[in-house]
Amino acid sequence: MNNTDKDQNTEGSQVQDDINETIEESQAQELTVEEQLGEDLVKEKDKFMRLFAEFENYKKRTTKERIDLFKTASEEVILSMLPVLDDFERALLHIEDDKEAEELRKGVLLIYNKLLTTLEKKGLAKIDVRQGDAFNADNHEAITQIPAPTDDLKGKIIDVVEKGYKLGDKVVRFPKVVIGQ
Repeated sequence: MNNTDKDQNTEGSQVQDDINETIEESQAQELTVEEQLGEDLVKEKDKFMRLFAEFENYKKRTTKERIDLFKTASEEVILSMLPVLDDFERALLHIEDDKEAEELRKGVLLIYNKLLTTLEKKGLAKIDVRQGDAFNADNHEAITQIPAPTDDLKGKIIDVVEKGYKLGDKVVRFPKVVIGQ
């Protein structure tokens, strides 16, 4: 082989080496592009999952708020009806049990029961408080204290002046009580 053939051969092998290097570089770039795309895909999946979880939490929160709103939407109306309910109870206590007032008592009792039933269907419930129960400032409203008739009634409820009511789980009116000291 002469020098020209060697130069051509060297040149050809150098061109071949350059081509091989270019192919290897492009394959290396393709792998890095694939890896980059894989990383981007993982990031986008994570972003999507976080957004989806945030949206699910939003839906749960708004559903709960809507249910709470429906439960207590009538709270203002029910609160305004409680004095009427109290008036009916007072009227029933003062209507005498004689023959002439018997029809009046039946009518007032009928209206009272209808009103009470309607309010109970809307979620109103009485808070049960009796004479002799222990006084709890979180559950009762003390309007006055009187000397306890007996020692065992000290710090306990002597009388219930006004009934308390709950609307669902929320106390809308605390029972007003007299406690012994």
